[in-house]
Amino acid sequence: MLTTLEQGVRGGRWHTLIDKVFSPSNLWIAAGQVIGNQGAAGVDRQTVEHFRANRQQELDRLHEQLRTNRYHPQAVKRVWIPKPGSQEQRPLGVPTVRDRVVQTALLQVLEPIFDITFAEHSYGFRHGRGCHHALERVEELLVAGNVFVVDADLKSYFDTIPKSRLMARIREKVSDSRVLRLVEMYLEQGVMDGLREWTPEKGTPQGAVLSPLLANIYLNPLDHLLDEAGFAMVRYADDFVILCRSREDADRALELVQRWVEENELTLHPTKTRIVDARTENFEFLGYHLGGKLRLPRAKSLKKLKDTVREKTKRTNGHSLPCLCARLSSQLRGWFTYFRHCHWSIFHDLDGWIRTRLRAILRKRTKRRGRPRGLDLRRWTNRFFDEQGLYSLQTAHVRFVQSSRR
Repeated sequence: MLTTLEQGVRGGRWHTLIDKVFSPSNLWIAAGQVIGNQGAAGVDRQTVEHFRANRQQELDRLHEQLRTNRYHPQAVKRVWIPKPGSQEQRPLGVPTVRDRVVQTALLQVLEPIFDITFAEHSYGFRHGRGCHHALERVEELLVAGNVFVVDADLKSYFDTIPKSRLMARIREKVSDSRVLRLVEMYLEQGVMDGLREWTPEKGTPQGAVLSPLLANIYLNPLDHLLDEAGFAMVRYADDFVILCRSREDADRALELVQRWVEENELTLHPTKTRIVDARTENFEFLGYHLGGKLRLPRAKSLKKLKDTVREKTKRTNGHSLPCLCARLSSQLRGWFTYFRHCHWSIFHDLDGWIRTRLRAILRKRTKRRGRPRGLDLRRWTNRFFDEQGLYSLQTAHVRFVQSSRR
């Protein structure tokens, strides 16, 4: 894609892009991604299934609207979902299916232009990079002696990005006025919450396919500033740490970040931003507790898993044991995939706790009260649960460690 786009480059800026956005092939690929991701209907109530059934007609209409400059995105529908680990709810934005298709088509044109400018150790929402790459980089730096960690937290980052400054950064690489206007229209999208509609003054649109790229574009100068100053920063979206060899270096790095953040109209969280000596203290990054002696899931991540397991293993549930094990295994397999780098003890303890809950269910079904006891452990052994199809976190971890050593 980038080779094709470079035909419209003059002076380091891309001039002719809108025709790439609304090309039938680009829209078709974008629609395939949106359909594959599923998702809820937006304010127009059109479902993904309805769009799929009328895919060609819908894409022909979008192509014509974009070509003739008559396309306008609709408001984003706000829905509220439970916040993990608390009784609170957090807002989620749901654009219409048609808007998600156009945003994806726009992303496919803009992403290669900006991605090549991103810093080496920016890992969030980039092809071929993920959380584990960022965590491995942090581990490398800690082992190399970079034990003074600036643990930074940008307060409500996605909701506070200044729109005019963001557009100025996009204009540094893009001069196609129609593409720029398309991005601006998404930044100006209204939010529909019930019968109330308003337009946020700052931030990228909630739920927008384009938002992660826009967030990376805005923080890219900070990445390069720290790199040029000789600091080792590891960033995943708005979550970043800076690892230094001395406390003095960490103080200088934090001062540099504070100054840049203030100049760019963002805010560091006053209580969550700190400097940690990772030899004696823990810090949180991407769901992990790092530093100290053990690598563990952060408390919220562990609580979320346990709450899900508790919900699925109530003594009154009516599922057969194989069915129950299958439902648990699906959850456990996904959790292990993310937290497989944790210390082995966490998997041992969780396996034991899960089997105890299952034994309590079996004990109740045999008309006995109370917690599982010694006889229950001999009656329903660990091997018994393996035979029922229960996923063992400890076994998975042993296999992971063995494969890593080959």
